[in-house]
Amino acid sequence: MFKKYKIDFDLDDPNASLAHRDIILKKAFLKRIYTDWYLIFIIKSKEIKNGKYLEIGSGGGFLKDVFPEVITSDILILPNVDLIFTAEEIPFKENELASIVMLNVFHHIPKPHLFLKEAQRTLIKGGKIIMTEPANSSLARFIYKRFHHEPFDEKGQREIKAGNPLSNSNQALPYIYFERDLDLFKKDFPSLKINSIKYHSPFSYIISGGVSRSAMLPFFMYNFVKGIEWLFSPFFKQIGLFCTIEIEKI
Repeated sequence: MFKKYKIDFDLDDPNASLAHRDIILKKAFLKRIYTDWYLIFIIKSKEIKNGKYLEIGSGGGFLKDVFPEVITSDILILPNVDLIFTAEEIPFKENELASIVMLNVFHHIPKPHLFLKEAQRTLIKGGKIIMTEPANSSLARFIYKRFHHEPFDEKGQREIKAGNPLSNSNQALPYIYFERDLDLFKKDFPSLKINSIKYHSPFSYIISGGVSRSAMLPFFMYNFVKGIEWLFSPFFKQIGLFCTIEIEKI
């Protein structure tokens, strides 16, 4: 019988983010997934030698534990972050940031074009946005639309309702901005170039149980699961549940 994790807070309550963080840190399988995703953030960020490293939407994660140089931030007032601000108004100077990293944050930003405008302003030349977000694969659409509390509307608008930073979202916003409306992205942000969009993780997150349920397999099976995913890598565009997007300021 799989254990269900109950959060006794409204999703937009700062305590919910802290509770999610505690769950992630306690669940070895899930923590390892986050650690692997964070490793990509770290490697890509450290390719840029000048400038500051910024994480947006840090509240429910633990990136600072493995990447001490990063400046953490959130829109919610939380004790475990360095700065509080909205992604639509980044409090840094022009050409000050080496990287902006985000894990499951972009699809919660009410006006993503304002974030991208700010990123274009604050990143140094060669600086990067690296984000991991829900993917728009056939399997992802099936799962997100039927078994996840957040909406997934790949035909939706380019903005979402503001006011509820976690409960308001459209998981398809990364697809909308960086794949569906790619021509518009290129027109609106001429100094930003999409280097790569890599679909991945078709099985591991589900097996981990996420922040809602206990893992389906013990932690020692993690590498086995990742090996199975590697075998299916030619089909990630059809079955990947997440994607990692790298955008560079040119």
